[in-house]
Amino acid sequence: MIVHQPGSNRPRLAKRRFRPIPVRTLAPNVITLLALCAGLTAIRMAFENHYVLALAAIVLAAVLDGIDGRLARLLKGTSRFGAELDSLSDFVNFGVAPALILYFWGLHDLKSAGWIAAMVFAICAGLRLARFNVMIEEPDRPAWTANFFVGMPAPAGAITVLLPIYVVFLGVPRSAFLIWLTMFYTVGIASLMGSRLPVFSGKRIGTRVPPELVGPLIVVVVLFVALLIAYPWILLTAGTLAYLVSLPFGWLSYREHERRSQKSGEDAPQAAAPQPAPGATPIVRPADNEDRPSRLN
Repeated sequence: MIVHQPGSNRPRLAKRRFRPIPVRTLAPNVITLLALCAGLTAIRMAFENHYVLALAAIVLAAVLDGIDGRLARLLKGTSRFGAELDSLSDFVNFGVAPALILYFWGLHDLKSAGWIAAMVFAICAGLRLARFNVMIEEPDRPAWTANFFVGMPAPAGAITVLLPIYVVFLGVPRSAFLIWLTMFYTVGIASLMGSRLPVFSGKRIGTRVPPELVGPLIVVVVLFVALLIAYPWILLTAGTLAYLVSLPFGWLSYREHERRSQKSGEDAPQAAAPQPAPGATPIVRPADNEDRPSRLN
C-alpha cells in the first residue's frame, strides 16, 4: 500500500502487518513435511537398490500421515494450507514413491509395459486424492458416510501394492512369472483406488478410549511395534492379505447402511403443506432448482 506524507511529494510504502501464526497450526504441517521427506527418501533408497530402507520409509510416511491429521484436529490447528500440503505430500508418498519402487525393483524388466503399470498406479493415486478433496466439501452427504472411504485410500494402496516385494523377502523366488503377476497386481490395486468401492475409514476408531482399556491398549501398541521391527515382512504380508479380505465386508456394511437410510426416509411422515386462510392469496414457492443456488462454478 502506498501512502503520501503531508508536505512531501514522495510516496512511501506502508508496511503490511501479518498476524502471528499459532504454533498449534505449525506442528501438524511439520509432521506432514517429515512424511514428505520419508517418501522422497524412499525413492532415493529404491534408486540405490536399498529396498529394505525404501519400504521402511514408506511405512514411516504412512504412520506420520495418520498422525498429522489427528494432531491437527486435537490441537484445533486445521487450515486450508495444511489440507493442501497434506494432499500433495500423499501424492508423492503413496502415489509416486511406491510406483517408482516397484519399477526399480522389477517392473523395469517388462520395459514399457512395466512403466505403464507404474504410471497407472501413480495417476490413480492422484485421482483418488483429488476426488477425496472434492467430496469433503459436499454438504448433502449423510452423516454415516463418514465411516467409509470411496475407493481404497492412498496410504493403504501404497502399503498393499508392495506385497510382491514382501513375499520375495520372505523367500519366494523372484521369477519372470512373479514380475508379470506384479504388473497385473499393480494395475488391480490402482483400479481399486480409482473405483467407487466403499472402504472402512476407521476415523471413528480411537477417538475415545475407556479408562480400563488404556493399559492394554498401550501394551498392544508396543507389541505391534516390536513385532513390526522383529518380523516386518511376515507382519506386512499378513496385514496386507487381511486388508484385502476385509474389502468385501466394507461394501456389505455400506449397503446395509444405505438400506437403513432409505427405509428410514420412506417411513418418516411427511409434513402436510400449510393451507392458506380463506380469502388469502396462496403462496407459490419456486421449484427446487430455482430456490437453491447452483454449486457449479
